[in-house]
Amino acid sequence: MKPVLALLAVAIPLLSQTTVKDAMIKHWKVTGDFTIAVAEAMPAENYTYRPSPEEMTYGQLMAHIVGADMGACASASGMVRPALPEKIAVWAKAQDKTDVDKESAVLWAKQIFAFCNTAVASMTAERFDTVQGAAARNLTGFEWLWSYFTHTAHHRGQAEVYLRLKGIKPPTYQF
Repeated sequence: MKPVLALLAVAIPLLSQTTVKDAMIKHWKVTGDFTIAVAEAMPAENYTYRPSPEEMTYGQLMAHIVGADMGACASASGMVRPALPEKIAVWAKAQDKTDVDKESAVLWAKQIFAFCNTAVASMTAERFDTVQGAAARNLTGFEWLWSYFTHTAHHRGQAEVYLRLKGIKPPTYQF
């Protein structure tokens, strides 16, 4: 009976393991949904709020998160980036001088996180390991996704502080 138990002890964990791709698909979906919830939590009239003059406005912060993710998901997967919506294109040209309204930010976030979900799901194991990007950002597909997943969490944390400073309880994180 001991050999059977030993085999089960080894086999059960192996059956429950997921691939890096499976984990990335899961967590990019969660980060996208959560980031959209954080974007939606701020009232439209507070999208121009900034805690100090050196900080981005809430709308700019949301656009910064989404724009960085768009680039990372395109670089990692090799897929073509979606076209920028008109109001976002204006922001992209003069980032710190142009406000981003809630409607534009939330719609763009939904578009880009859908793009990222498709991009991550389309990647082959080889694409996760292949180095791509300009010399200054020569990363594997995995590194693109991991670093910008982390970048999103960092800036989303800033957005949660903005919400709290406005007396708004941020959405509860779901893992």
